[in-house]
Amino acid sequence: MGEVEVCNKQVILKNYVSGFPKESDMEVKTTSLKLKLSEGDSSVAILVKNLYLSCDPYMRSRMSKLEGQYVDSFTPGSPIVGYGVAEVLDSSHPNFKKGDLVWGITTWEDYSIITATEVLFKIQHTDVPLSYYTGILGMPGMTAYVGFFEVCSPKKGERVFVSAASGAVGQLVGQFAKLFGCYVVGSAGSKEKVDLLKNKFGFDEAFNYKEEADLNVALKRYFPDGIDIYFENVGGKMLDAVLLNMSLNGRIAACGMISQYNLEQPEGVQNLFCIVRKGIRMEGFLVFHHYHLYPKFLEMIIPQIKEGKITYVEDIAEGLENAPSSLIGLFSGLNIGKQVVSVTRG
Repeated sequence: MGEVEVCNKQVILKNYVSGFPKESDMEVKTTSLKLKLSEGDSSVAILVKNLYLSCDPYMRSRMSKLEGQYVDSFTPGSPIVGYGVAEVLDSSHPNFKKGDLVWGITTWEDYSIITATEVLFKIQHTDVPLSYYTGILGMPGMTAYVGFFEVCSPKKGERVFVSAASGAVGQLVGQFAKLFGCYVVGSAGSKEKVDLLKNKFGFDEAFNYKEEADLNVALKRYFPDGIDIYFENVGGKMLDAVLLNMSLNGRIAACGMISQYNLEQPEGVQNLFCIVRKGIRMEGFLVFHHYHLYPKFLEMIIPQIKEGKITYVEDIAEGLENAPSSLIGLFSGLNIGKQVVSVTRG
C-alpha cells in the first residue's frame, strides 16, 4: 500500500458535558493519515479501517470528568472511543494480519491506530452481518448473556422483567429468557417499541412506561405473583417500583441506569429495604470482566441466529457525520433497536 496518505474524518468531543448532551458537544473534523504503520516504531499497533461504530448508553458517562470509575473519561479535543467493527490494513501484532476483520474498542474516525489490543477480537463468522458484532455478537450480546445467565442464575418458569427492553441488550435478554422457558414482560417508551417486543421479540407482555400513571400498579398487573428476575437498564422510579414487586429471593442484574445519566443530582431510591425484607440479590456487573466466556457465548448464539430462533433489530445511521446525532438520540429513545453507525460500506 506504500505511503498512501488519506483524509481521515473524526468525531471529536469538544468539552466535558454536564446535563443532557447535545450534538454541539461534538464536532466532525478531517485530518490526514498515512495508511502504513511507522517502520521504526517498536510498539505493537494495528491500523484499521472502521466499518461500523456502536452507540451505547455507557458512553454518556465518559463525556463527563470521571474519577475512580471503571472507564476513563474521553479526552476533549480527541476522537470519541467506543466499540466498533473494522478491517485490518496493517499490523505489527502477531495475532492480527492485513485483511483480518475485528471487533472491539476503536475510535470514532475513518481510520484508527489501535495500540490497546486486549479488547480486540478476530471475527471468525462472516456469514452473518458484520454490523452484528457491534450488537448481538459483540458487547451488548455478551452483556445480555452474562447478566441473564451468569448473574441471575435463571430457572425454567420464572417471571422475568426487562426495562428498556427494545434496546440493544434488553431485546436479547427477553429472547434468552423466552428460549429458556420463562415468562417475560418488557417496558419501553413508545407504542412502536411495545409492538416490537410482543410481535417480533416474542415477549409475553409489554407496556409503555410513559402511559402508566403508577409503575407499581402497572407491575402488579403483569406480575400478580411477583418478579423473580429483573434486568435493570433504567434505575430511578422504575427500580423503586420493581423493588416493591420482587419475589422472595429474587435477583436483579444491574446493567445500566439510563434514566440517571443526564441528571445533575441522581434520583433517590426509597424502597431499598425490600432487598433485606425479601432476601433480594442485586448485583452490578461489567461485561469486560467476563470476556473469557466469549467462545462459550458464540457457541450458543451463532446456531440460534442461523436457525432463526433469535431476532435482532438494528437502527443503522449512514456516515460518520451522523454519529453525534445517533449517540444523542439514545437518551431520548429515538432509536429502534441497536443504534449503529455505518462508517463505510466499501
